[in-house]
Amino acid sequence: MLITLLINNCGEKWGMSKIIYTFTVGKNIRLIMSTFIGKYEAKADVKGRVFIPSVYRKILPEGERDRLVMRKDADNDCLILYPESIWNKKIEELKANLDEWDAEDQLLLMQFVSDAEWLDIDSQGRVLISRKYLGVIGIENNEVLFVGMMDRFAVWGRSRYQQAMLSASDFAVKLKEKMTKKTE
Repeated sequence: MLITLLINNCGEKWGMSKIIYTFTVGKNIRLIMSTFIGKYEAKADVKGRVFIPSVYRKILPEGERDRLVMRKDADNDCLILYPESIWNKKIEELKANLDEWDAEDQLLLMQFVSDAEWLDIDSQGRVLISRKYLGVIGIENNEVLFVGMMDRFAVWGRSRYQQAMLSASDFAVKLKEKMTKKTE
C-alpha cells in the first residue's frame, strides 16, 4: 500500500512550506521524499511528442500516471506540468483567495483555468505538446528541457532557460538573502 503525506509549513527556518513524503507500507515501512528535482534533456519528435523523464514518471502518484495538467507559466516562457492532485490543490488555494461574487476575481479564475490543458501520458511515457506551445516556449531543434520544481515540473526550450537563469553570483546573493530572511 502506498500512502502520500503532505506536510505544510515545515522547516520554517529553511523557507520550505511543503514537503511530500511517500510511504510504502508492508513488512518494512520505507520513506521516500517524492519531489521533482534536477534538469533532464529530451527531444520532441515531429508530432510534438516528448518523453517525460523516467525519474519524474516514477514520482507521479499511483493512479495519476496517465495524465498531467499543463499550463503556460504566467511570468516565464515555459510550461508547467502538474500531477492532477497538485493541480487540484493549486486551484483550491486560488479559489480560497478569490471572492466568487467579484467579477474580476471570477475572470482571474476563468483565465487561469482556461489556459490549462490535460496532457495524456501514453504507454511509452510520452506527452503530446502542441506546436503552438512548443513555439511559445521557444523550442529550437526540438530540444526540450525538463526542470523539477518540487511538486511539479517545467518544460523549457534550452536557450530560453539559459537566458532566464541568474548568473552564479546573482543566484548566490539571492539565495543567501532568501535563506537568511527566514532565520532573522
